[in-house]
Amino acid sequence: MSWKIGNVEIPNRFVLAPMAGVTDLAFRRLCKEQGAGLLCMEMISAKAISYKNKNTRELMKIDPVEHPISLQLFGSEPQLMAEVAKEIEEEPFDILDINMGCPVPKVVNNGEGSALLKNPELIADIVKSVSSAISKPLTVKVRIGFEKEPVDIIDIVKRIEDAGAAAIAVHGRTRQQYYSGTADWETIARIKEAVSIPVIGNGDVDSPKKAEALFCQTGCDAVMIGRAVEGNPWIFREMNHYFATGEELQRPTLDEIKETILKHARAQIQMKGEFIGIREMRKHVAWYTAGMPHSAGLRRESNNISSYEELQQLLERL
Repeated sequence: MSWKIGNVEIPNRFVLAPMAGVTDLAFRRLCKEQGAGLLCMEMISAKAISYKNKNTRELMKIDPVEHPISLQLFGSEPQLMAEVAKEIEEEPFDILDINMGCPVPKVVNNGEGSALLKNPELIADIVKSVSSAISKPLTVKVRIGFEKEPVDIIDIVKRIEDAGAAAIAVHGRTRQQYYSGTADWETIARIKEAVSIPVIGNGDVDSPKKAEALFCQTGCDAVMIGRAVEGNPWIFREMNHYFATGEELQRPTLDEIKETILKHARAQIQMKGEFIGIREMRKHVAWYTAGMPHSAGLRRESNNISSYEELQQLLERL
């Protein structure tokens, strides 16, 4: 199951998607423990790095256990992005990724993220500038279209490859779709046929059998898992077990879920202090407990927890 992006060896084909506010250090470590092959960090503004923003530097912290790991930049200015990439190359990430898929208005309205899909020449300039500035492998994450704009995604991915990218991750949705509807795996298959570098498929994979279906339909080299990992780091354990044995693992026990929530909370507190750490855990508690009997009331109450002890008391009632 091992494969490579550039000279970086990756032990399996299951990739944690970069998600703002989700894939911070504490959560990435949980995913690594459960067998994620490649971890991707939260997206970081190239401009914020150039301004020496302290909070941005905090986002760039990496634990030695996380390798291989990808750091994701977003921006729209080729020269600035190249300068920033060169400046941070000594940081301990293995792969640098450029976000060209984020659908969030504040990013898009700034001409960044998925807005870049409207300008293939700018995409090529950014990729060429950054890939020429660093020796670490460069990857790009894209969506397949932008609202009513005439986006030729096949032309774009070919330009990305020609400009020096070592791999492409493709979320099979347009910007307009955000995360709704069904991901277009057929377009991922067309992209895989159009380029010779590895293609990472992304969209609608929430189980080992869905991953198997995506591999079969698209021929992609790896599967990127996003929303299905929220409150569910065990999905990587299940993926690896299924592809090694053909068997589907049992879901984690209630005790394991509670133990993982508390472990996650302790890591958040250690890194960010109790005030911020526990408040950031509120959304994770909602994800971890989704679908459990009587979990709606517990999720409502989780919005009010403000200490580790309160979280423990809440979980004791599960």
